[in-house]
Amino acid sequence: MRMVYVNGDYLPETEARVSIFDRGFLMADGVYEVTSILGGKLIDFAGHLARLERSLNELDIKKPAAFDDLLEIHRELVARNEIDEGLVYLQITRGSSGDRDFVFPDPETTEPTLVMFTQSKPGLADNPAARKGIKIISIEDIRWGRRDIKTVQLLYPSMGKMMARRAGCDDAWMVEDGHVTEGTSNNAYIVSGNRIITRQLSHDILHGITRAAVLRMAREAQMEVEERPFTIAEAKQADEAFLTSASAFVMPVVEIDGVALGDGRPGRIATRLREIYLEEIRKTAV
Repeated sequence: MRMVYVNGDYLPETEARVSIFDRGFLMADGVYEVTSILGGKLIDFAGHLARLERSLNELDIKKPAAFDDLLEIHRELVARNEIDEGLVYLQITRGSSGDRDFVFPDPETTEPTLVMFTQSKPGLADNPAARKGIKIISIEDIRWGRRDIKTVQLLYPSMGKMMARRAGCDDAWMVEDGHVTEGTSNNAYIVSGNRIITRQLSHDILHGITRAAVLRMAREAQMEVEERPFTIAEAKQADEAFLTSASAFVMPVVEIDGVALGDGRPGRIATRLREIYLEEIRKTAV
């Protein structure tokens, strides 16, 4: 049985409990991170921890007492659940003051809720989808304005994934003011010639940990990177496209709104970036 972590205790998942008054449950008042595991080691953990701290600060959520022990807790969960390839999900909410109230509880008397669990994903690095590419649709972006904070409010991204599924596709890219912001759970890129184009960092998109690593590796490999907004029309005319996330790594996109990109197969640059990323990121795994 899977072992999980809840507020200081390692428990069988069937025994894990969180208050019905927890603000994560009632108000989506919380943040989260997902760290991939390859070869039993954590991928880009320092980046995820830094973004988690930023998200907490932006929402004025107090760090849980165990914050400084998060690496140890991650490793313990990976070991207890014997994960070779998979994910560790971490969620911190503002906690529960014992009743429902829009006003934040006093952080001096209300401890944040810290929950963590693993997901076993054999074959995570050798995903067949990466060899054939994925198909996406475009949808309107109607989320709140602070997408740079990794909150647990994921209703619209979930709806977007369901829209894609109903359309016979794999995922959706969101469009605001005529330009792509990001995917439902990933950052979006197109390639024109040898130039990688992706939206610049702002409040409009999540500051992807994988995004930062991939762009750094692309520049080190002498690939040209241009950070600016692009339209769906421009994306349909691109030579290739791809997305990045902590669990998909670098995933080629071969079709947008029914329009095939290039020859309809994963592009050269996306394929090479995935190879580089997986090779390099394993070297710094902890």
